[in-house]
Amino acid sequence: MPAIIKRSLRIAGHATSISLEEPFWRFLRQKAESEGRSLSALVEEIDRDRRDGNLSSAIRVHLLEWLMTGGILAGKADPEA
Repeated sequence: MPAIIKRSLRIAGHATSISLEEPFWRFLRQKAESEGRSLSALVEEIDRDRRDGNLSSAIRVHLLEWLMTGGILAGKADPEA
């Protein structure tokens, strides 16, 4: 099982820490890059749009939905990048 990695980001004008497994960090970076924006900007959007739960869970769900509908599983991104 991948280790959980905690990273600090600045979103919505404040610093926050997010704990995710390395594969999720990798996919999060890929999504941000594929959309031409920063990691912080993507996380800020996910944070703003979430309804329940913590931010780490919201990120995982967001990425899963992306992977299933238009991301890597649909052949639009390289999972090894």
